[in-house]
Amino acid sequence: QVQLVQSGGGLVQPGGSLRLSCAASGFTISDANMYWYRQAPGKERKLVAAITPYSGITNYLDSVKGRFTISRDNAKNTVYLQMDSLKPEDTAVYYCHAGDGSWGQGTQVTVSS
Repeated sequence: QVQLVQSGGGLVQPGGSLRLSCAASGFTISDANMYWYRQAPGKERKLVAAITPYSGITNYLDSVKGRFTISRDNAKNTVYLQMDSLKPEDTAVYYCHAGDGSWGQGTQVTVSS
């Protein structure tokens, strides 16, 4: 059974950092395209970061380039989203997504002073 379980997130001040984790089961993340999306209140879900299988090529939403980093730990079968220099506009529910169509449960990230 394919499952994605997220952890991390929370409340942070502007300029702070958070790391989101997405632990996968039922498949091997190094064999799959993996993504992080986010959805702010009243807005559509938007792709934030992606990592390809095998070579691990990454891509980012323009507004997070240089601040966010997607990575994976194959031994732990886990994907991460390191978020630095956070801004209030980064406030959203963040979702992990696998290329097979499965989704994590979502994690709230709130950036506020």
